[in-house]
Amino acid sequence: MTSPPTDTAPAASDTKLRRAVTGPLLFLFILGDVLGAGVYALVGEVAGEVGGAIWVPLLGALVLALLTAGSYAELVTKYPRAGGSAVFAERAFRSPVVAFLVGFCMLAAGVTSAAGLALAFAGDYLGVFLDVPAAPAALVFLLAVALLNARGIQESLRANLVMTLVETSGLVLVVVLGAVVLGRGDGDPGRALEFPPGVSAGTAVLAAALLAYYSFVGFETSANVAEEVRDVRRVYPRALFGALLTAGAVYVLVGLAAAVVLPPEELAGSSGPLLEVVRAADAGVPDWLFSLVALVAVANGALLTMIMASRMAYGLAEQHLLPAVLGRVLPRRRTPWVAIAVTTVVAMALTLVGDLATLASTVVLLLLFVFLSTNAAVLVLRRDRVEGDHFRVPAVVPVLGIASCLLLLWQQEARTWALAGVLLAVGVLLYLVTALPRRRAEAREGDRAGH
Repeated sequence: MTSPPTDTAPAASDTKLRRAVTGPLLFLFILGDVLGAGVYALVGEVAGEVGGAIWVPLLGALVLALLTAGSYAELVTKYPRAGGSAVFAERAFRSPVVAFLVGFCMLAAGVTSAAGLALAFAGDYLGVFLDVPAAPAALVFLLAVALLNARGIQESLRANLVMTLVETSGLVLVVVLGAVVLGRGDGDPGRALEFPPGVSAGTAVLAAALLAYYSFVGFETSANVAEEVRDVRRVYPRALFGALLTAGAVYVLVGLAAAVVLPPEELAGSSGPLLEVVRAADAGVPDWLFSLVALVAVANGALLTMIMASRMAYGLAEQHLLPAVLGRVLPRRRTPWVAIAVTTVVAMALTLVGDLATLASTVVLLLLFVFLSTNAAVLVLRRDRVEGDHFRVPAVVPVLGIASCLLLLWQQEARTWALAGVLLAVGVLLYLVTALPRRRAEAREGDRAGH
């Protein structure tokens, strides 16, 4: 910890948003965002890359995520403002263009992730209950998420509390069933150390770690509710690292359990791999019960992702990088209702352009640019002093964080780069549309002042 004073920390009243998020709520916010569709839907994809050693890339992805999380812990406690990475980029690089692109990458990643989660919600898990087309179901789902988001941050996080407990219990159930199968002699623990034939272990782990990384992204969304957290400088690092380590431990155990119960080819062939594990365990757990748990997990991830996206849009509007209308809040609820509406409509549109795996890879690619910026910002802003104590990481941590982002970017496929490029082109267009009228107005003001 360090406490070099000069700048002024924000007072409790220095925000239009309500400070309603406590330490436990923040921990559950981050844990709920991380423990989402990533593990419920993508365990099969990871198994397809790495074979039975599913837990290895999950553990590796945790280490990579912790590096960048260290940078977030320092910057959030140093500059606790809505807007997160965009605020950090603006302070570090003094460029509205860079700040906007970083913020827009976060925003695009958020709505893309929500679109993917909506498709996951409308897939095989929902099919256990209802035989409905996926696209309309995904749209209705996103509308319900938006209504809860608009009701209020405190109400949303209370819902997150319940849903986090449910989704965590589902993952614990998978771990317990793995132990039951192993105990009765039906499982194969040797599969947990098997890699695909004909592929080096390092190559397989690296390819799988890219997918596994999606299971951990989500922790960065907490930076966008910093303005609504009570005593953010004290509670944020504890909540952040505690949630990531808890999620990592659960993921590793789930990976081990899945490998013990089923061979990797069966996991890879299912869009609901953990449901297949429950079925194969044959321990009397009904399909509908676990499918309900999985739906809650996906819904929780979508809710928290849309909270982030709407707060990011609000933060960019407050920085005059997006239209000011996005900064409007409901008088009583004090939630950014225009930002919520716009991000929901965009997420609905994105449900029509890709599957979960494609959207997940695009989310990771966009966020890697954000993480690069944030890790670099930590090093640049070491010279900037603020009033009050804040968390501080050794300089080697953001350096390793930058290296980890470059490594994962190198693994991305061409189609993922293409989709991300289209989204960034839209961002540049929005920036120009927003910036040109402002610059013209500033020029007119300058002319009048000169006369």
